[in-house]
This record gives sequence, structure tokens and C-alpha cells, in this order.
Amino acid sequence: MPANRRPILRQIPCLAMLFCISPMLAAFGQQQPLQTLLVGIDHRDAVSLDGDWHYLVDQFPFRALYTDSGAINDRGYGRNTHPNIASGAHNDEYDFATAPTLKVPGDWNTQVPQLFNYEGVVFYEKDFDAQPKPGARTFLHIGAANYRSHVWVNQKRVCDHEGGFTPFDCEVTGVLHAGSNYVVVGVDATRLVDGIPSTRYDWFNYGGLTRDVSLVTLPAAFIDDYDVHLTHGATWQPGNTELSGYVHVLDAPAGTAVTLSIPEAGVHASLKTDADGNAAFAVKASKLALWSPESPRLYKVSMASGADKLTDEIGFRDIRVEGTRILLNGKAVFLKGANVHAEAPIRGGRANNDQDVAVIFGALKELNANFVRMAHYPHDERMTRAADRNGVMVWSEIPNWQQIAFDRPEVYVKDVAMLKETIRRDRNKASVILWSVSNETPNNSTRTAFLTNLANEARRLDPTRPITSAFDTEHIKDGVGTLDDPFTNALDVIGINEYLGWYTGAPEAADSVRWILPRKPLIMSEFGSEAKAGNHGPATQRWTEEQQASVYKHQFAMLSKISELRGMTPWVLFDFRSTTRNIPVLQDGYNRKGLLSEDGKKKQSFFLLQQAYKDNAVGKPE
Repeated sequence: MPANRRPILRQIPCLAMLFCISPMLAAFGQQQPLQTLLVGIDHRDAVSLDGDWHYLVDQFPFRALYTDSGAINDRGYGRNTHPNIASGAHNDEYDFATAPTLKVPGDWNTQVPQLFNYEGVVFYEKDFDAQPKPGARTFLHIGAANYRSHVWVNQKRVCDHEGGFTPFDCEVTGVLHAGSNYVVVGVDATRLVDGIPSTRYDWFNYGGLTRDVSLVTLPAAFIDDYDVHLTHGATWQPGNTELSGYVHVLDAPAGTAVTLSIPEAGVHASLKTDADGNAAFAVKASKLALWSPESPRLYKVSMASGADKLTDEIGFRDIRVEGTRILLNGKAVFLKGANVHAEAPIRGGRANNDQDVAVIFGALKELNANFVRMAHYPHDERMTRAADRNGVMVWSEIPNWQQIAFDRPEVYVKDVAMLKETIRRDRNKASVILWSVSNETPNNSTRTAFLTNLANEARRLDPTRPITSAFDTEHIKDGVGTLDDPFTNALDVIGINEYLGWYTGAPEAADSVRWILPRKPLIMSEFGSEAKAGNHGPATQRWTEEQQASVYKHQFAMLSKISELRGMTPWVLFDFRSTTRNIPVLQDGYNRKGLLSEDGKKKQSFFLLQQAYKDNAVGKPE
């Protein structure tokens, strides 16, 4: 990283040699390397491949995707051959040309009733026209596909990717030809013990090409990454208008010219790349209004190098931790928010379009929230863009949820890849103030070593944001709540998930709980109870709106007495699907802890929290 980017905390020493020696990890690295990842893809000219794609289901044992030895089958459906009725030539008995279609982006579960609970392999195919340009490079961009993806273009496998919530780009320059082309993507949603997340999690496993797919054509040398931020010094400097970072030009020789322009901030800089294609900078803005929830100011940032030009919209702000305070632009803030899953309210399925995002942020703003925890994985980039525009601060998380195989070095390699993809995509979003590396993980030395090193990696990749994680705590005994976990030493901000009044104890038991916690900012990252919208009864009757509201009232009483409390995100904004929630009538396959039902009906708890946030009745910035 450029020398002017200093870490916000010292590096925590390695705790286990297994996760500290990169050559050991390299032994597991005979996988596909990270694909080129194009930053700012939603601000580039692209040819959308969204729409109808033909699909075929590969039933277990998935022989169309895998060989008997477990290798990828390059002589299967990826070849996109057709049965020859006239000659009788055999093609493994499939045909995309006459196959049904699925909408992309979209999950297969909510589009085809027979595939609602299917967690296996589906092949997608689409024909498209292309006119390759001499000296240009073309990439196939996939916003996300859950969980493992293997991509063929014109019978050539161009890339593989693991991870259901981060984007990837496959270079197709050498395989495109003028006229008609095709792409086949084999998507495998099978849960894996060594996957991230693993096999057991409390949300729906939506499979498929769940986010946008497009073709992007760029010059031979182009801007693939950039970081433009308010310079983050060791301490907050009032009146700071220095912007720093880098613009990276892929495959550019040293000395390649780069221009950076932010007209409204009075920034016009001429830069040169180093031997790695990196053009670092530190420039003074002549005028600069900082981003905040009250004034979510975004600037048009233009970058150019050779034939490549790119303009993004970026806000500038400073976020840091000082003692038990969270400081935004030097001012202590209290984070009033909620958890949100990337599930589309009203229509259902994976959230992936502007309407989904508008409904979610409409509910957050009506709630008087200034913060959202995007659980438990990176959401569609539309979500972080909307957060920038709406002035809503974001907790961004990678899906290390409970039962990760922390003893496997190959899992650490996958985790680092997902972390890099997440940070690379969203580091220029002013709204993103926290990187989270895990949720509700077991307290043992192997996990602590794994996650401590992952937190260090996040800090190395981005020293300008605090690092957090959410802890599952049932350590409320004799009226005292504690968090005795060595992993807290590696974090800047602590998150605690507790469900007093639902999973343990009575709601009123919260009134007298006293917390003894590390002297770091605390976000009560989950609390709440389940209620079926429209189900009414006494406050002592579970599953009623009244009982859920009672839990909230007693939580407020407890939270108000925690001196370290700097934020709260009750679980959860909307009811969402989960295969583990199987009480008929009350749940019907949904986690019912939402402030709103899946179809947008507000529960009593919504109005209770709305008023508390309006009155600043719970928690203080200082």
C-alpha cells in the first residue's frame, strides 16, 4: 500500500504458525487464482446479458459438471452441442436450444416451483452477439453466483469462482469472435463443509446467477482499481482536505500518465504509474464538504489513462475509534440501525434490483435509522450505492457464520479471497464504516488464530476503517453479562448478539442485567423475538406483536445502562426465509423476528423503535 496510508491500530501478532506462513497456505493454492476484478463496473459502459437464459438441471451425482474423479467436466454441457437427429451423433443427451428459461439476475428457487428447495447444480446458457475490437480486451462480469461457478465461452472454460456474494470477471478476449457467441455457466449451490458459509446457516440458500451479468470492453491497458479517500492520519485533523490513495492501471508500464479530476473539490492532478502500475497520490482539495448521514455529499471523481476513462461518485469522510467512542469526521456518533438480509421484500427471492433496494432503504429511513448491518454477507452493490446516497452508514460482513472449518488452511485462503473481493468492490463507498470478519463463532484457540489473522488482513487491505465481529453470548449469569473472548483483542468495535426474553429468560429479566465488557465501542448487533404479523394477544404470549414489543421495551431499559454502547441493530428489518424455521402457521419457513413482515406489514415493534430513534431515547454517542 502507499506509504501515506497508515494503519489505525498496530498489527496483532500471529497466534498460530498455521495461519502465519503464506508458503504453507500456498500448498493449498493449486486452485484457480483470483480473477481480474473490475472496480466501478456499474459506472462503465457495458453490454447487459441480463434477461432470459436457457437452463438445464444437473441432478446428483452432477455428472454434467464433474467427472468421476471430481474434476470439472470440460466435455459436458459447457460445450453446448446439440443432438443431431439426422446423423444420430451423440452429445450426452442435452440441448439448451430447446430448454426452458430463467430470468437473470435471479435465483432459480423462486422462479421454478420444482426447484424451490433445490440445492445442486444448474447450467445456464445464453447466446449473444459480439464485435471484438482490435487491441481491446473484453471481460464477462458476474455480480454474484451462488455458490461455485464454472464459466465456458465458445467451448473454452474461461474462469472458475467460489463464493456466493462477491463479483468476479472472466477475460474472454481470446475466445470471442465476430457475430454469434455463447456463454455457459454451471452454478453449484451445494453446501460444503469447507465452504464459506459452511453447511448450517439461518437463511435461505438461493442458488443461481443472482446478480447482473454483462460484457465490458476496455483498452489493452485500463484502470481496474482505485482508492480515493480523505487522508487518514494517526489522529483526526479538523479542516483536513487532503485526499490520498491510488489509481491502478492494469498492464501499464512504469511512467504511464494518469489524470485525477474532482472539479467540484478543485482537484486536478497529473500522476505517473510505478513499476506495478500503481499511481499513488496525496492532493489538497481547495474545497471539500464531508459526507455524513445529515449531508451525504458525493463528488464526481474522474480518472483517465490513455484510452481509458472512468467516473465514479465518491463521498469523503473520516471514521475512527477513540476509546469507547466511534468518531465520524471527529464527532462522536451513535449508530441507530437494523439488520437486513439481501432478500427482496414483497416479491421474495434474492434482492437484486433497484426496486428491492428502494423498498429496503425506504423502510430504514422511515425507521429513522442512520445505520444498517448488511447480514451476513456482501449485498448487491446497489445496496452500498444507495447507502451512499441516503446517508446510511454500513456494517459490511463476509459470511463466516458459526460452523466454519477454521482448522483447514484452504478455508483461510478462500476467506482472504472473499475479503479482498469485498473490500476491493466497496472501499470507495463512504457509507461503509465497518468491515466485519465473522458472526457468532465458537471461542477456541484455532478459531481465534484464524480470525485474528483475518482481521489483520482486513486492516492491511484497508487501514482507514475499524474492524468488527459479532459475538454470540449466552454469558448472562446471576444478572451479569460478560464477554470473555480473546478475539476481542483483535477488534476495534465489538458486536454482541443476545436474545434475552426469547431464547433465554423472560423479557423483564433484561431490566436488571449489568454488563462487564471490554473498553471498546459496543454495538448490540442482534436482539429481538419472533412475532407473526397480525397475531395479537397479551404481552406474555409468545409469537404475538405485543410480546415482541415487550422484548424491545425491556431491551431498551437494559441497553440504556451500558456505558460502552455506541450502536444497535435489532434482528431484523424484514421477516426472511429460512429452511430451519418450520413451525406451521407461525413461521411457515420464515424467521419472524422482523420489524416488518416479508410483505411489508409493520409490526408494533417497528413503531416502538421508530419513536425511540426519533427521540434518541436509547444510547449516547459519548
